[in-house]
Amino acid sequence: ALSIGGVPEGTKSLALIMDDPDVPKVLRADGVFDHWVLFNIPADTREIPEGGSIGVAGANSAGKNAYAGPCPPPQYEPSEHRYVFKLYALDSELPLQAGATKEEVEKAMEGHILGQTQLVGRYKRI
Repeated sequence: ALSIGGVPEGTKSLALIMDDPDVPKVLRADGVFDHWVLFNIPADTREIPEGGSIGVAGANSAGKNAYAGPCPPPQYEPSEHRYVFKLYALDSELPLQAGATKEEVEKAMEGHILGQTQLVGRYKRI
């Protein structure tokens, strides 16, 4: 679970994006896989469980409105990937529907971010 604290005053909603910036370019030209996109998370949320269905789910890079856990492809390097969790405090809810992409969420957040933080974890398939 991800714990949330220090939310800025005036926050109306939260957004969470989890991506992997270490994907081999042979698999994805941009080298990034979006694992989890959540938005319009209630501002009073203090914990998001792994794969939690709080707020509205956007589309991950597999095209599903769901959490996709860490899973570096074993046949490619690097074998260890970074997973970046970015949490945004927003001054409004986003006018988007379920299935919005990370890019659509990021564009909708422009001018509405009161604060942000990130956590980077590493995962290696053994």
